[in-house]
Amino acid sequence: MEIVPGIHRIQSDIGPRIMCQYYFDGPDRKLLVDTGIGPTPEEVIVPYLESLGASIEAVDDVIISHADVDHCGGDHLLKKLNPRARLLCHELDRPWIESNAAMMNENYGWHAAFGFPQSEGEDRAGMFRDLGGDCPVDFGLRGGETIRLGPDWRVEVMHLPGHSLGHLGIWDARSGAAVIIDAVLERGIYSRAGQLLIPPRYYDATAYQNTIRRLISLKPSVLLTAHYDVMEGDRAIEWLEKGLAYTYELHDTVREALRNGTTDLWDLTQYADKKVGPYSDFMTELGASVRSHVNMPGMPAR
Repeated sequence: MEIVPGIHRIQSDIGPRIMCQYYFDGPDRKLLVDTGIGPTPEEVIVPYLESLGASIEAVDDVIISHADVDHCGGDHLLKKLNPRARLLCHELDRPWIESNAAMMNENYGWHAAFGFPQSEGEDRAGMFRDLGGDCPVDFGLRGGETIRLGPDWRVEVMHLPGHSLGHLGIWDARSGAAVIIDAVLERGIYSRAGQLLIPPRYYDATAYQNTIRRLISLKPSVLLTAHYDVMEGDRAIEWLEKGLAYTYELHDTVREALRNGTTDLWDLTQYADKKVGPYSDFMTELGASVRSHVNMPGMPAR
């Protein structure tokens, strides 16, 4: 649906949770944020654009928010459907976005060296299929760029690191809408029925906290994410503050465990799950966040 004039939310399902892309319908340029998993462009994005009287061939720019299967898995198919569309992402996430093997080994396989068991919610073969095939990015970004969508409409590309080192978002000063995708994940990702499923993952705790503080300072009138309902005004700020409070809680939990002599990362992750969860899926995501807190200054020596 159209959330504010010219900004559309394209929502579908990924397992028991929702997944969203965003379409900016500018008079001069058309911008899409994210491509979903492998079949999303054809199964979801094309029908939605056609319902508006538009088409996938009209999309000029596609910003990939970050390197995760449900955000860049449709890149290969989208470029096949619209070869002239320019794919853009942050340079820090580019290696994973362009290479399915690098994504699987480094983003989703980092935990193997730490002895983590495979999560029940982790279907590696299915994830590889959903990545859709390698696809080069046309332009690398660093944040701070602006895109002119029309005579009186420019949007800013924001660098929102933490969840990934190169996570990007969009700030639309005209409407006060912030498209933040997964830059903040509150206390985790929920099912459509409200069950807490997946823990917030961030590779850099300090950067993640600073990203949340930056977004709070923007005071967005509308907050648009990939896996949560549309939030406005005070509700958006409260949600962001809840996400920041979670990082403090996890930090204290990790520090407590270290002081009690727990040093193995998998043991630390299980301890954290009992304190801040429980989470039913993707414990490796929690492990990444725990590891980022372990590496913060002032933590007890392991």
